[in-house]
Amino acid sequence: MSIASPAERDELNQLLSQTGRSDNKAFAELYKRTSSMLFGMCLRMLRDRGAAEEVLQETYTTVWRRAAGFDAKKGSATTWLMTLSRNKAIDRLRQHREELLDDSSALDTAVDGQPEPASDAEASQEYRRLQHCLAELEPQQRDSVREAFFTGATYNELAIRCKVPLGTMKSWIRRSLMQLRTCLDR
Repeated sequence: MSIASPAERDELNQLLSQTGRSDNKAFAELYKRTSSMLFGMCLRMLRDRGAAEEVLQETYTTVWRRAAGFDAKKGSATTWLMTLSRNKAIDRLRQHREELLDDSSALDTAVDGQPEPASDAEASQEYRRLQHCLAELEPQQRDSVREAFFTGATYNELAIRCKVPLGTMKSWIRRSLMQLRTCLDR
């Protein structure tokens, strides 16, 4: 899924708003347009097709229940959906902590590898923009943001792994996320 124009973004925002008013057709269209992108993200994070499918189902169940709370003034439908899906995937990762990646080279493989079912979503314009913006970050900060995003690692865990004070890690993540937002808003 590639959201290339403001009109397409507006359409998704409208579909999500209509879903919040219990519009089944809007919900079906929203699913059709966004599910491959969200599935790709879940698959990348969880590295298990079955778990990714379960998280995707949980995500859309939550979308149906909580879509009325969506406010396009606070962010786009895509951002709202991706955040919801990402948080559900992180919850799943935290439930299965023993499967988390400890080796940074394994993390790079999980993050940079392109699983077949998600390749279409990963090839989207937004994915390329995100990769470009991540590349602008300092390597240590980029790795910390990626690890926090894809494994759900806490600030404390990241600080220990990087051998930096907790406050430093929090600052890195905060500044990096602000840089990413600025870059993505361009």
